[in-house]
Amino acid sequence: MIASPSRELNGLRVSRETSERLDYFCALFQKWAKSINLVAPSTLGDVWQRHIADSAQIYQLFPGPKRWVDLGSGGGFPGVITAIFLAELNDGWVHLVESNNKKAAFLRVALNETGARGSVHPIRIESAPAVIPFCDAISARALAELPLLLEYCAPWMTAAGKPSAFFHKGRDYQQEVDKAVGRFQFDLINHTSVVEPDSVVLEIANLSRKIQ
Repeated sequence: MIASPSRELNGLRVSRETSERLDYFCALFQKWAKSINLVAPSTLGDVWQRHIADSAQIYQLFPGPKRWVDLGSGGGFPGVITAIFLAELNDGWVHLVESNNKKAAFLRVALNETGARGSVHPIRIESAPAVIPFCDAISARALAELPLLLEYCAPWMTAAGKPSAFFHKGRDYQQEVDKAVGRFQFDLINHTSVVEPDSVVLEIANLSRKIQ
């Protein structure tokens, strides 16, 4: 591991161990991103703030040893970051769903080399509920508009246990919410992003389909 002192992340103290894991992941990500399109190239100049700190908000909003499903995990945001936080607890788990084999390979290496608590499922999102029947929380970042995200999440969120979902969204999020309420009923909390003031993290719970 790369030695580093403990630090504050989004205004909250992060342990030395977690800080080291995050630094190691950042270096690993930058290495792989040279050959695999893990995120938009325009954001590679500030991986820590644009991606790691942004992703860390998810765990910080819903901390503790939860069982997560991360949809369209891509470059590991937020799934691997959540899994790194869970490593400190030695409890909880993140199921990373990523159908792209090259990205899935990166995610496996990232989890293994950082000691993060997670596993990779190289399958389509529609197939995931049959493989991962239960979870406490769901996350997704830069994957799809809210109505489609809720369709993906419905098998989990309308079943017993009713997990919450956390989605990063940009300044036009209200338009997506307006579309979603035509098909679903849900409780919504808007968390203003501490990284991007124009963005939010949508926390959604108690999802049900509206009778058409």
